[in-house]
Amino acid sequence: MIDILFFAELQEATGSEQVSVEADGLSVNELKTKLLSSYKLDNLDHAMIAVNEEYSREDTVLKSGDVVAFIPPVSGG
Repeated sequence: MIDILFFAELQEATGSEQVSVEADGLSVNELKTKLLSSYKLDNLDHAMIAVNEEYSREDTVLKSGDVVAFIPPVSGG
């Protein structure tokens, strides 16, 4: 299982700050595709990605026990 953390509007769209999914062996990009089929996450493609608290790329391959965080861009003034 992979734990996924959502922040800001992504958290609002999923209705949860954390979900767990089977994604062992998937790339982050494949995980994003899986999430987009389950949730309306309009801003997911613009979110920064962290795997195990380190910024990561979409080609990173996930393994069981990983924690993936999607952090949307921040705006304000």
